[in-house]
Amino acid sequence: MLQILVILMLPFILLANEDRPPIPYDFLAKKEAQQFIRQMVKKHDFESSDLKRLLEDAKLDRDTLARYTGRYRKNTTVGSWQRFKAHVLDPDSLEKAEKFKKKYARILKKAEEEYHVDAEYIVGFIGVESKFGEYTGEYRLLDSLATLAFHKNRMQKFFRSELEHFFLMCREEGFDPCRLKGSFAGAMGVVQQIPSVYRKYGMDYNGDGKKDPWSAEDGIGIIARFMHKNGWKEDAQVAVRADYKGKRYKGLKTGYKTSYTLSKLRSFGITPKTHYRYTKARLIKLTDKASDELWLGAPNFRILIRYNPSSDYAMAIHKIAQHIRHTKGSDTFFQRIFD
Repeated sequence: MLQILVILMLPFILLANEDRPPIPYDFLAKKEAQQFIRQMVKKHDFESSDLKRLLEDAKLDRDTLARYTGRYRKNTTVGSWQRFKAHVLDPDSLEKAEKFKKKYARILKKAEEEYHVDAEYIVGFIGVESKFGEYTGEYRLLDSLATLAFHKNRMQKFFRSELEHFFLMCREEGFDPCRLKGSFAGAMGVVQQIPSVYRKYGMDYNGDGKKDPWSAEDGIGIIARFMHKNGWKEDAQVAVRADYKGKRYKGLKTGYKTSYTLSKLRSFGITPKTHYRYTKARLIKLTDKASDELWLGAPNFRILIRYNPSSDYAMAIHKIAQHIRHTKGSDTFFQRIFD
C-alpha cells in the first residue's frame, strides 16, 4: 500500500544540499507546470495567480534532481547498512533512544494502549527517520517538489502528485509553502512524512489544537496509527538472527521481497539462532565491512518496510527497539546486537 515511500530516508545521513544550492529557474516556462496549474484550478479550486506566484518563487534544486535522474545509484536515496550502523545505532544514538522513551513514556503508553502496538518500535521509527527530531531536513520543500515534478526523472509522476498534495496540505493546515523545509524528497517532520502521507496519517495527538509534523508527540501518534492500520501485531516477533557457514553469504536471494519456508532455509544451511514462531520468513542480509548478518523477517517486519521499502532501514528500527526493550544500554547487549 505504501510502496510510494521508497524515497523517505534519513536526510541527516545523506549528502547535504549546501554543495550546490538551489538556483533561480523559470518553472512557468514549462508546459507541464502550466498544465499542473490548470488542473489545480479545475480540480481543487485554487487561484491561478496564487500558484503562479509560488512557482515563480520556486528554485531548481540540482542536488535533489541528481538523485532521481539517470541510472539508479545505490545509497543515493536510501543509506547503506554501514551508514545506519554509524549514525543511528552508535552508542550516542542508542542512549538518545532510551532518553526519548523515558521523556515521552506517558504518550508512548497511550499509543500502545490505543493502537495495540509496541512503543519501542515507535521510538525506533523516530530515531531512524530524524534522530529523535534533531535532523528533519534543510531542503525547502517547494524547491524539491517543483524540481522533481517538472523535470524528467524516474519518479516524476509520483512527485507531481506529491506537489499537488503539498499545496492541498498547506491550504488545509495554514502552512506557508515557501517556508516549509524537509528532506530532498519532500518529506518533513520527526517521522519524515511526504505530503500525501501527512494528509492521511497526520494528527494532533497531544491535544494542543494543531497537527504539527515537527512535534514528537504528534509523531508518536502518527507512527502508532500507521502501524495499527497496516496490521501490526503487538508483542509478536519482528526478526530473528540466523546462523550460516562462513562470513559472507552468497546463497539464496535475500531482501524484503523474499519468502522462504524454514525447511528450505535449513536445506541451504540457514537456521534461526533462537526459536522462530512462523513457518515462512523473509531472508534479510546486512552487509558490513567484514561479514554479513542473516536475519529471518517475521510478518511484523512487513510493516516496517511498508513505511520505507528497505531491509536495512527496517533492521535499524528493529535493533533500536530491541536495545531499549531489553537493556538500559549495557555494553553486553550493545555488543551482542552487532556480533
